[in-house]
Amino acid sequence: MFTNVLVGIDGGPHGRDAAALASVLVARDGTITLVHVHPGALRPSTAITPGLAREEQAGSLELLDRERTELGVAAELASVLATSPGRGLHEEAERRHADLLVVGSCSHGLPGRVLLGSDARAAINGASCAVAVAAREFSKRSPVIDSIAIGYDGSPESEAALSAARELSAASGAKIIAMESVAPQVYGPIGLGATIVDNTEVLLEEAELRLDALAGVERRAVRGIAGEELAILSGQVDLIVVGSRGYGPVRRIVLGSTSNYLERHARCSLLVVPRTAVTAAGPAGLV
Repeated sequence: MFTNVLVGIDGGPHGRDAAALASVLVARDGTITLVHVHPGALRPSTAITPGLAREEQAGSLELLDRERTELGVAAELASVLATSPGRGLHEEAERRHADLLVVGSCSHGLPGRVLLGSDARAAINGASCAVAVAAREFSKRSPVIDSIAIGYDGSPESEAALSAARELSAASGAKIIAMESVAPQVYGPIGLGATIVDNTEVLLEEAELRLDALAGVERRAVRGIAGEELAILSGQVDLIVVGSRGYGPVRRIVLGSTSNYLERHARCSLLVVPRTAVTAAGPAGLV
């Protein structure tokens, strides 16, 4: 579970979805901080309008207090000055040494699905902590996580995802499903005359061996592209967990092909955990 959780609040339903998800991911002795980002004195209009920056700051704090009351959560409040919500959330997470940042899906997504907006994406990429994206209308459902799916391939990044899922399961009793997806590889020139080597059965056997070593989880080795198969599985669970991309800064979030696909197509809330300092040899990382 997470002990220092930041939640992006905008006064709308997406922020409330994020707060609802935070309430089930935070440890019992953890803290939640509701964060509202506003431009304040950084906006040109405030430079020519005396008192406007102070009014905006006061309005931001009022919004946060109102949302806290409506949500009924015990939370700290933080009104943050930044040029954009994404940048403000990103920098506040670093300043407070948060271990989780939670954001909502954008308004263009379908109910029950995840879809990142530009501000949320800006907050996630390069984040120094785990990031959760609440599915749209999550706050309207029972705030319980009974089942968790993870993308697994034996890499250190997927081990980090499994570790996070185990911690959440230990607190909630949620079932964990570990899935590894295997796709045939293409050898030879692309286009006419390309040779497709169907080594799926061999790869599936290797995947099953890796999964068999995992105790206390339901294991599934399937044919397909990781992002697509995990998106399908996400329709059967309450939360899906993946690791950050397998290269890039340690202890940072960098979205890869799998997490990029899931932030557009997942049918439940999504949790992306940062890279760890583990450097053991393994597959390229399921992200």
